[in-house]
Amino acid sequence: LTITGSVDFLNQYMFRGIQQNNTGFVTWPAFDLGLAAYSGDGGLKSVTVNFGTWNSLHTGNTGLDSASGKLWYESDFYATMGLGFGKGTSFSTTYTAYTSPNSGFTTVKELMFKFALDDSGYLGKAAVKPYVAIAQEFDTDIGRGQADGGANAGTYMEIGFAPGLAVPKASIAFPIKVGLSLSDYYENPLTGEDEKFGFFSIAGIVTVPLGGTTSFGSWNVHGGVEYQKLGTTTEIFNGGDSNQVIGSFGIGFSY
Repeated sequence: LTITGSVDFLNQYMFRGIQQNNTGFVTWPAFDLGLAAYSGDGGLKSVTVNFGTWNSLHTGNTGLDSASGKLWYESDFYATMGLGFGKGTSFSTTYTAYTSPNSGFTTVKELMFKFALDDSGYLGKAAVKPYVAIAQEFDTDIGRGQADGGANAGTYMEIGFAPGLAVPKASIAFPIKVGLSLSDYYENPLTGEDEKFGFFSIAGIVTVPLGGTTSFGSWNVHGGVEYQKLGTTTEIFNGGDSNQVIGSFGIGFSY
């Protein structure tokens, strides 16, 4: 049984290249409960089950300064089953319900499948830890239950890497990812056409442990900067600005 949590503070919130606020600041409280359901020596090495919640609180135009006047913009619930196989490979299935307590958007329901490879056993410090994820929206209608607010349920694909390095008393990661539409995920609000390229992201994240493991778990502080280059549809969603920079700082724990 593993409990993890974090609180992060950001200058803005971008969801897969779609801007969620552009004034004030953002706070992200999150909590996860992980269960090690199975461990073995065969082809299937492990089974894990996770339940969690992730939230976004805004002081700006989609929070306190919105028509609702309410800080709590987003509250998500997710459940994940992960399967671990040999040679660092894993496959997970996640159900997520994205909800908005201040009615900033309609509830989005999504099922995501993710394949990941931990290649550190082969490449050591040169490991890039690639992954690919495909997410499908369901229970939608025109303008309802979709991240882009479009006419059709979308299918999203993300391809990413997470190279990193360890330095004395800290670790540094450089996550790189590309968000794409397999079908109707980035529907152009002007033409109605599905734009395939959503965004490209590159970031640098530094994590510093706070002492060792204690009776209250392991704690860390972390911070980073992310740059996003947006596609045609996401640029329109973001007021014509195709370049976005997100700064973040937070604290996390694991018990």
